Amino acid sequence: MGREQPAGLRHRIHEIIFEADTRAGKTFDLVLLVSIVASVVVVMLDSIASFRSAYGDWFYGIEWFFTILFTIEYAMRIYSVQKASGYIFSFFGLVDLLSIVPTYISILLPGSQYFLVIRVLRVLRVFRVLKFTQYLIEVDQLRRALAASRRKITVFIFTVVSITVIVGALMYVIEGAENGFTSIPTGMYWAIVTLTTVGYGDISPQTHLGQMLSAVIMILGYGIIAVPTGIVTAELTRTKPHKHTTEVCPYCSREGHDADAEYCKYCGGPLNP
Repeated sequence: MGREQPAGLRHRIHEIIFEADTRAGKTFDLVLLVSIVASVVVVMLDSIASFRSAYGDWFYGIEWFFTILFTIEYAMRIYSVQKASGYIFSFFGLVDLLSIVPTYISILLPGSQYFLVIRVLRVLRVFRVLKFTQYLIEVDQLRRALAASRRKITVFIFTVVSITVIVGALMYVIEGAENGFTSIPTGMYWAIVTLTTVGYGDISPQTHLGQMLSAVIMILGYGIIAVPTGIVTAELTRTKPHKHTTEVCPYCSREGHDADAEYCKYCGGPLNP
């Protein structure tokens, strides 16, 4: 048999790393998921002082092992795709990069390695690896509903911010510094805490007028909480689920293609070049 050509080798690597429909691809992804979980556990254990004092050297070595392993994997992903920027700037591409950068930064900034817990986001691949396509369909449906709601939610957030500014200024005038409202930003902080029904209790109105205003804000808060939920729910009822595959585009590295698709619906590239 002749030696495998570079193009064929690249396609084979892409099939193993990005796809979960073959035995080799599924095995690779399962090993990767176990490695991700193990590395996150090591980072969490290293943050415990008693474990770090007893096994700090072991944790350090294991963490560098996983970082080098994930760096090689990241390089192979870039090599195997047709358009590197499509993968590098994709969601998982950025997550993969951020999952290895903190270890290298920790050489100059000790402690930054604890940001490696972002690797847990890579476990989201379990839905594709185990072919939980029904979950992928639900995720896509939720994503499209949120995208359709973004303008209404933007207006809603702007309205809430306006209310907090006005109420914060009113409480500053009504209560004053002697009751803890030392500035308008402090009043805004109180308004946000009250409007969201969190109620830390570190600042509270003392005057009758301030208490009346706070009662209005508390009641208004219950209504405000329901607004974004209703907006998204309405869009969800309009959004119909689509059947998708776990196939990844080799050009833009995006998933969620229709079952009978031959070309990527995002960039137009062939799904099986």
